[in-house]
Amino acid sequence: MILRFNERNAKELRIKRGFAGLYRREYMGIIVNLDVMMAKRKKSLTDLANEVDITLANLSILKNNKAKAVRFSTLEAICRALNCQPGDILQYEEEEGE
Repeated sequence: MILRFNERNAKELRIKRGFAGLYRREYMGIIVNLDVMMAKRKKSLTDLANEVDITLANLSILKNNKAKAVRFSTLEAICRALNCQPGDILQYEEEEGE
């Protein structure tokens, strides 16, 4: 049995995180919806990385909800490039049981 990782099933995977060591990171209540905003603005990852002056690898980490932190200057540059507000990119979701 192979577990596929995506942020939508992160809560379930957190419970099963011991399985083959596939998922070790704790679930975080902050969800990054950068891919949604990029699709709305019809911007590719490469275009956004060049415009924001961030490496493609780091932008990909942020887009895939694997970042542990983001600088305000980076968030500001992303919002400027996508013509949006931070709340359009970041979302808070309460963890079950809180």
